[in-house]
Amino acid sequence: MNKRALGRSGIEVSPLGMGCWAIGGSGWGNGANDDESIRGIHKALELGVNFFDTADVYGAGHSERILAKALVGRRNEVIIATKFGYTDTGPNATPEYIRSACEASLKRLDTDYIDLYQFHVNDFDPNHADVVRDTLENLVADGKIRAYGWSTDFPEGARVFAQGTHCASIQVELNVVDDAPDILAVCEAFNLAAINRGPLAMGLLTGKYNPNSKLPQDDVRGPNAPDWMKYFKDGQPNPEWLNKVQAVGEILRSDGRTLAQGALAWLWARSDKNIPIPGFRNPIQVEENCGALAFGALTQEQMRQIDEILERSTK
Repeated sequence: MNKRALGRSGIEVSPLGMGCWAIGGSGWGNGANDDESIRGIHKALELGVNFFDTADVYGAGHSERILAKALVGRRNEVIIATKFGYTDTGPNATPEYIRSACEASLKRLDTDYIDLYQFHVNDFDPNHADVVRDTLENLVADGKIRAYGWSTDFPEGARVFAQGTHCASIQVELNVVDDAPDILAVCEAFNLAAINRGPLAMGLLTGKYNPNSKLPQDDVRGPNAPDWMKYFKDGQPNPEWLNKVQAVGEILRSDGRTLAQGALAWLWARSDKNIPIPGFRNPIQVEENCGALAFGALTQEQMRQIDEILERSTK
């Protein structure tokens, strides 16, 4: 598949990115093996992926450090996205904090610039988002970042950020069973990329889980999962979402795809703004997800059938 535009930034990225939360090593059951994580990053590069999405809080900065280690000597081959906004004491969006967080990420990533710097606080008050946006514009002017975006599921805030000259993207929770038409409408209206977090519904769309599956205590999807973890409940797949996955599974697996590959194909067909960033912890997961590139997007007929099964209007 051809590269996709990162909004109006002039930056081009592979149609598939790699989400680097899990390689931070915390919140995912058995954690992550750094050597396996690095091999996974190298496998992604080998298979044509040039876009990597991380955050300063993933493993308390460990994800950024591992990404930097894997990319030694290859910085000019990749587009790096990271995020800011959360601290040990809660969200922080002051200009002073944003600048200090940017400098800290630059150091951990061992780079002079960040390609895409994203505000991480999903539900931040849109009435104050202009201050965050303007601070990011100043970081662009200073050469610290090339473009910026917001990881938010709320279109009101997305529209505020979209007014900024160098705003390139909105990162949104979006997958075949959990569409986000309102955010996609903002991205279409302002020519922004829609970076898809949760493209595999936190693992439900990998086919690994059934109604009897149980996640361990130290997994972010486990019995002590945070309130926003809607795809899993009490350490098990949430039947509401698992039933939807099972209902569309046959279509997603069509043409020889795996379930995960079909889920990624749906996103590419849904909008040319979409750039899914599935997580990974090893080269095997990377290879399966990158295998979706060879198949390309679902057909419009397959898209129509999925909408019909899920009883939602075709958009």
